[in-house]
Amino acid sequence: MNDQPEQANPGTTRIAFIGAGNMARSLINGLVASGHNSTDICASDPSVEQRNLIEALGVTTYADNAPAIEGADVIVAAVKPQVLRSVLNGLTIQGDSQLLISVAAGVPIGSLRNWTSEEQPIVRCMPNTPALLGVGVTALYGNAHVTPNQHATAQHIMEAAGKVVWLTDETQLDAVTAVSGSGPAYFFYLMEAMVASAVELGLDKKTAMFLTLETAYGAACMARNGDPSPATLRENVTSPGGTTERALSILNEHDVHGAIKQALAGATRRAEELAEEFGNP
Repeated sequence: MNDQPEQANPGTTRIAFIGAGNMARSLINGLVASGHNSTDICASDPSVEQRNLIEALGVTTYADNAPAIEGADVIVAAVKPQVLRSVLNGLTIQGDSQLLISVAAGVPIGSLRNWTSEEQPIVRCMPNTPALLGVGVTALYGNAHVTPNQHATAQHIMEAAGKVVWLTDETQLDAVTAVSGSGPAYFFYLMEAMVASAVELGLDKKTAMFLTLETAYGAACMARNGDPSPATLRENVTSPGGTTERALSILNEHDVHGAIKQALAGATRRAEELAEEFGNP
């Protein structure tokens, strides 16, 4: 990244969102709640319904993309990956003066550069669905044209949806997709199985759901502290000859650990395939 002075106040940055769906709405809501001036944010979307939802947050909306990005410091492309190429091809982005942030999964920076310009500052993001509640985690990667000011701005924008982490290699985004992008579904899958099993064991569904969700939340809070590790936490609740040990031994017999490893590897491979599919120049 270029050596530029740190941006003093990302909250005054003019931001244009291309696409006004759930992710854009969550980011805008978080930005406004954190003090970003709503008059410095706009969004475009062909859907009247989506625009009405965004306007309720106090920002200006457009049916067309071109007037939305005029004068913007940052353009956030929050559209489906299969339409991103046509969207960018229809815009005239002002080179290094406008940062492009893409939240479209699977589209590599090389393709984004082909659809804009060789010198285009670009940040790719991989958020996850808890971002819709402001408790997501987003991985970011920026190309060499992103200045420190723009780096700070991208972080400011994505922190509106939760935590952020910067990557040093764009290819790591495929692994991020497998771990955190798809990750919520893995936990929902486990919760679903636990609730169903609890009902079979005699609990009513409401109680089973309550116990499962609160247990998941409590376990996440303990693991989130980071000390001790998840492995140690598991050992601490596994008494020799007890119920937890019996349950874990059955999971080990079915090689659940191995299945999880294969699942994440498969998701990573699929992310690579989608990058080739959506990123064709």
